Amino acid sequence: MDINKIVAIDVHTHAEVSCQQPHDDYRPEFDVAFAKYFKSDKRPTIQETADYYRELNMAFVMFTVDSEFNVGKRRIPNKEVAEGALKNPDVMIAFASIDPHKGRMGAREARDLIENYGVKGFKFHPTVQGFYPQDKMAYHLYEVIAEYKLPMLFHSGHSGFGSGVRGGGGLRLEYSNPMHLDDVAIDFPDCPIIIAHPSWPWQDEALSVAMHKPNVYIDLSGWSPKYFPKQLVHYANTLLKDRMLFGTDFPLITPERWIKDFDEAGFKPEVKPLILKENAIRLLGLK
Repeated sequence: MDINKIVAIDVHTHAEVSCQQPHDDYRPEFDVAFAKYFKSDKRPTIQETADYYRELNMAFVMFTVDSEFNVGKRRIPNKEVAEGALKNPDVMIAFASIDPHKGRMGAREARDLIENYGVKGFKFHPTVQGFYPQDKMAYHLYEVIAEYKLPMLFHSGHSGFGSGVRGGGGLRLEYSNPMHLDDVAIDFPDCPIIIAHPSWPWQDEALSVAMHKPNVYIDLSGWSPKYFPKQLVHYANTLLKDRMLFGTDFPLITPERWIKDFDEAGFKPEVKPLILKENAIRLLGLK
């Protein structure tokens, strides 16, 4: 990857379509509610996403979400995502997603993905996966990730997945309160931890954890910047300017729309390059 050519690094994109297995419509009500909530059902393939970001001279981190235990939906294979990155190393970085309920088998999978497929980090979604991040059940997996000092990215705040489904599909929002990551940051102080999204309704909790724990970052995905809480913009411009990361949640938000709104959202000119690229270069070890 030529980081001098790349203009931005999107640390939060989703693999939504598998080319190796059919779509699993085990619970189609989730798909219907998902499309309604985000006003879109467009789901590009991994290669289509790579081609799209290449045209923009942007790099991106991609992952799936393993919700097999709690939702019962077959995941897109981590190896498929990793193989996509190996085919597109100029723009794509693969993260993996392993449900912590898989215990030691999940830890074995993580090691294999790191050592043999070049995976550079891991995505967790506490609400969808049905666990508290500080639950020691997850530590078998965390310990392998921390051994390699790779980033762990956690969904935080409200979840579009399950919104509008009867009973929210049984998914509990409280699992994704970023304050639960305080214990994880203590127990794995050398492992970068990324709090994903403006963490509504817990934005202040996310800022507090990041302020207190120097291994904690915040990615700005999932919302248009014009809707960011004022305190998030304030800390991004000041005390946390070195730990804020550009992310979109693509394909739910496009990078073109995100950056257009970012330019009008009150971020200082000297801070924008840090958020768009420089902080991610340091976090991902690209230099």
